[in-house]
Amino acid sequence: MIHRLIKATVALSLVATVAFGANGARFNIIDGDVSEKYEHLLGDSLESSIGFTVSDPHEKINDAYAKRYGNKADPDYDKDWARNLDNLGFFSITNDAKLHSILKVSPEVAGFAPFNQLIYKKANEDKTYVGHLDPKTMLDIVGTKNEKSRKDFIAMFDPLDKWTSDKLGGKVVTTEFKSLPAKTMMNFEVTFEREGDLDDYLDEFQENFEAAFEDKKYIIAGYKNFKEVYGDLELDFEEYDAFFVYSLCHFTFSYSVFNKDRPDNGVFAPCSMYMYIKKDSNTVVIGMPRVSNWVSVMNLTDPVKVKWTQRIDNEIISIMKEMGAKEI
Repeated sequence: MIHRLIKATVALSLVATVAFGANGARFNIIDGDVSEKYEHLLGDSLESSIGFTVSDPHEKINDAYAKRYGNKADPDYDKDWARNLDNLGFFSITNDAKLHSILKVSPEVAGFAPFNQLIYKKANEDKTYVGHLDPKTMLDIVGTKNEKSRKDFIAMFDPLDKWTSDKLGGKVVTTEFKSLPAKTMMNFEVTFEREGDLDDYLDEFQENFEAAFEDKKYIIAGYKNFKEVYGDLELDFEEYDAFFVYSLCHFTFSYSVFNKDRPDNGVFAPCSMYMYIKKDSNTVVIGMPRVSNWVSVMNLTDPVKVKWTQRIDNEIISIMKEMGAKEI
């Protein structure tokens, strides 16, 4: 039985101040450290019981922070280093079967497919937080208007939330925010000459894409090819000749937010950039939620962190333009 939602005015160490409005994120707050139990459950029962699969899991990111920013021998050593987290884990998940009909008519939903089922535990308290961004807010960010897509996408989360509460317990808290920013998405198009084997073009495009981001210190934190997924599931996906999603992470940015007081913002991470080519088209359609959404949805007020979000948005747009993408 899912616990009654408690509004985040109490905060329970999630955020210092919130304003009533739309739902931001949903967290189960569990006494003690349930990190090992949670990771075991994800691998053991999440897919078999409710149909969600984990792709590109990133456990114990806090340990990687310590090795890099807490190591005096590392060139990125932070003189203000403090081990503020006992655990920070990103588990990108999707319900591929449920998403199938949604993506066929509302491909922009892939801006949160996969989405992060976040876990974190602060070092100074004996509580574990497990949660995700509110699905309605996800849809509002990516701009989904189709009512059936919205209804079906939101309904996917009921079994997940019940599973989390049944398996882990804890109090359920939802954060709230006032409004989304004026621009929630960055969108691009890349046109190409459709000659020869499409796979050859995609191989070159993806190689250039990955190199361009890695050159700017981004990590390719995940990749999901929905065209292959639905081929393996023997589900028709003929509306698209290609459809894939990259998960991107800028490690220093993430450290500067998550390890410095705001691990709850990890519900947005890693950032998903979707790309698809409609059947017989010569255009790669690209979309990604702006990092500036973090400021509004998670009530991010620290000027240093806010400046980081602006820098990341601007840098990603610049990288894509340098690759020949047209911003739309």
